[in-house]
Amino acid sequence: MKLFDSHFHVINPKFPLVENNGYLPPTFTAEDYIDSVKNYNVSGGAIVSGSFQAFDQEYLIDALQTLGDNFYGVANIPANITDEELERLQKANVVAVRFNVKRGGSEKIEHIEKLSNYLYDKLGWHTELYIDSKDLSGLKTVLQNIPKFSIDHLGLSNEGLTDLFYWAEKGIKIKATGFGRIDFDPIAAMRKIHQINPNALMFGTDLPSTRAKIPFSEKDINLVKDNFSEDEIEKIFYANALEWYEKNKKLLFKPSSIKQLF
Repeated sequence: MKLFDSHFHVINPKFPLVENNGYLPPTFTAEDYIDSVKNYNVSGGAIVSGSFQAFDQEYLIDALQTLGDNFYGVANIPANITDEELERLQKANVVAVRFNVKRGGSEKIEHIEKLSNYLYDKLGWHTELYIDSKDLSGLKTVLQNIPKFSIDHLGLSNEGLTDLFYWAEKGIKIKATGFGRIDFDPIAAMRKIHQINPNALMFGTDLPSTRAKIPFSEKDINLVKDNFSEDEIEKIFYANALEWYEKNKKLLFKPSSIKQLF
């Protein structure tokens, strides 16, 4: 079973960390990540910027250089970022902007439509949302104007699942990550999402599971394997995310091929 890890964090204390709601994360370097997934058939993934990294890009560039061309970056980007800086990030394999609606640390939500569309039109980047699904209804008119986006951690809340299913039907990607963060049965929700749109779900480890009530473990992988068919597993663990990150990279630079690293 191949795994394209659609969502994990790298926390390197050599680079700036910003306290978020009184929280600073433990160290989890790129080398720690490699060690953590050495028993899995990981062939690539997405490093996602956290609230505690604010607009620092140097940690992300450093981590991408360490992990190699099979890995992609999701950055917290300020609205006033220069085109020169965007080109530098693009060359480093950054392919997306993240809006941390739940915890902050990213650009303000009022900039989401303009910035998302600018980055998509200029570089082909998509948008990733860390948002509680119960807040999706209030952003519906804005999100309808964003060309491509994904939602983290199955939307977090049972209360907003109807809105999450709405967006799955519209073709957006949903990360099957952070099972220890949600307040509902992940398999029941994943079955419904897969039924609506088999191309939507993207599994990720969420390592190192910062602030999660229950951190990631092999049990999460086995839970999915035990409840989906072989073809469904291939899409959820690998194909959907690979297509999302690989094809979302606009061909301004030579594309990378996926190779086995671990």
